[in-house]
Amino acid sequence: MNFQKENIRNIAVVGGMGVGKTTLVESIALECGVISKKGEVERGNTLSDFSQEEINHHYSISASLIPVVHQNTKINFIDFPGMNEFVQDLYNDLAVCSGAILVIDATKGVDVQAKSYYRVLKEKEVPTLILVTKVDKENVDFDALVANLQAKFGSSVVPFMYPEGGKNNFKGFTNVLTKKAFIGGAESDSTNDTALALYDKIIEEAAGQDDELMEKFFGGEELTQEEVLKGVKAGLASDSLTPVALADSVHNVGVKELLNLVVSLFPTMAEVKPLKASEELKYDETKPFVGYVFKTTVDPFIGTISYVLVVNGTLKVGQEIVVKGNTEKVNQTAMICGKNQTSYDVANAGDIVIISKLSSLETGLTLNDKSRNVVIERPEAPKPTYFRAILPKSKNDEDKLSGALQKLALEDQTFEVIRNKETKQQLIGGQGSVHIDTLIEKMKGLKVEVTTEDQKIVYREALRSTCQAEGRYVKQSGGAGYYGVVVMKFEPCQEDSFWSEEIFGGSVPKNYFPPIEKGFFEALENGPLAGFPVINVHGTLLDGKYHPVDSNELAFKNAAKEAFKNATKDARKVILEPIMKVDVRVSDDYVGNILSDVSKRRGRVLGMNKVGDYTVVNCEMPEAEIINYNIDLKAMTQGDGSFTREFVRYEDVPSNVAEKIIKAAQAEAANN
Repeated sequence: MNFQKENIRNIAVVGGMGVGKTTLVESIALECGVISKKGEVERGNTLSDFSQEEINHHYSISASLIPVVHQNTKINFIDFPGMNEFVQDLYNDLAVCSGAILVIDATKGVDVQAKSYYRVLKEKEVPTLILVTKVDKENVDFDALVANLQAKFGSSVVPFMYPEGGKNNFKGFTNVLTKKAFIGGAESDSTNDTALALYDKIIEEAAGQDDELMEKFFGGEELTQEEVLKGVKAGLASDSLTPVALADSVHNVGVKELLNLVVSLFPTMAEVKPLKASEELKYDETKPFVGYVFKTTVDPFIGTISYVLVVNGTLKVGQEIVVKGNTEKVNQTAMICGKNQTSYDVANAGDIVIISKLSSLETGLTLNDKSRNVVIERPEAPKPTYFRAILPKSKNDEDKLSGALQKLALEDQTFEVIRNKETKQQLIGGQGSVHIDTLIEKMKGLKVEVTTEDQKIVYREALRSTCQAEGRYVKQSGGAGYYGVVVMKFEPCQEDSFWSEEIFGGSVPKNYFPPIEKGFFEALENGPLAGFPVINVHGTLLDGKYHPVDSNELAFKNAAKEAFKNATKDARKVILEPIMKVDVRVSDDYVGNILSDVSKRRGRVLGMNKVGDYTVVNCEMPEAEIINYNIDLKAMTQGDGSFTREFVRYEDVPSNVAEKIIKAAQAEAANN
């Protein structure tokens, strides 16, 4: 079928690990006739979790697209991973959604992950419905759960479905909007007083969204079903109403009613704001084509698969599009459901389609018709906070490593590769240890095996006193030799290291100044304490001697290096370590833990500020103390905390720490 934007909804399904998102999506696919039999997470045969890593671990790693049709509406469900380390899709994919379903496990209640996802949805202004799963389990108190939801998320939270049977006796539910009870597969008029009272609250909330409805409501007139839905839909879109639905996904209870709510309450793609761009956009199939690549996967057999949101116009097979200034022909488009592809020749504005085998595409790119030059703003993805060094196991792995890393980077923008020339380490950075472990597992699937080691800290050395010495490089044995003598002064400075000369007369000809300067900077590459680079030094040439025959550039370069070595023997020297600016975002309950921990890590707190329902602690800490901070922070805050890190400067290392660093460097040098 060819769907228009008025009949398309792109809906995110988010929530923590184990809350039942994947099982819910299976039930939705079954209800809509996409599949004839539900898969199971434990068996590794679900639509959403199809990668080998997901099958191995029984949890989602990457977002998957599951399109269904309900009430002549195409709903593109995007099932997101529950673990907060796998956020590579969250920021890009949420940007293409007209609404979200936040799934909460009734047996767990509002846990840290639920709060975290709710926070992101509010920040991104995504209309949100809360779905409570596992309502059939023992000791589930739905009223207490709703009270907890309201305490955490505000009074806008209102149940639109209410369980029947009471605690430990779940029989079905009442659809509050229709006042119909669904028990044991049978439908009847509800007699549940609590559910009927909730209807009155919904009517009041709906009336408050529109002046005409409010006047009618307070005038004692009854609102029609159409008017109620209009008010509720407005409340959901403005974030003044958060509906709560419930479902027993295992037994497919409540799934159809959930789909009805999605169609009747969530904005269509004709009603939502498009992505931010270089010019004002709205979803419009009558204008020349503009599309946005919001996700990329690399299939070992098919190659690059690009998920494209059509913003303007249509996208069809054979169409020419402009990618990064180059014209490309789209030879293959399809609709994808999990990993299964079906022909989809035309996609209209607001819809999602995949393009295969077009290697020039990557996540975040804007695609244009030849007549357009729109640039859609890329959402900012979280930067890596955890790094590990990798080493190929064999020469064969080394040859294929670069290609494997490029494929992983195409799929995941929260992943980074850094080659550190000083430590000779190749670092991969991600959102935590599980994220990195999964990337390494994916490499293995790409036939590349690596071992890992801890990240080495890039230290520096500096002078804390002025020193001066002569440097001689004299080798004469009859024929042409080497002769270079310099007297140099070295002193600390605030700016980057630099060289100057204060020679009077011709004791050293000017043509030897460049090699002396070169020797000075080469000397700084290996410091006198532990071999780390020396920074913030002003080197000055004061005097010297030369030989008319034996002097040459090499002699004077080496003489400068010798002068630095001799001068720094008795100078006061220090080891410097990188200091990072760290902003920790955490709930108020854990602020005390953070403050105490910062001091233990030789850090300092710069300030705190309140942002919404959490606090940001601004601090500075040595990089050596936060190598595993990602892991430690989760342990301190039960997974609630997050942070960003940024290098700010180098600082003196305390003497007791410096001794350990020097000994470790000397031991490593001896082993090499």
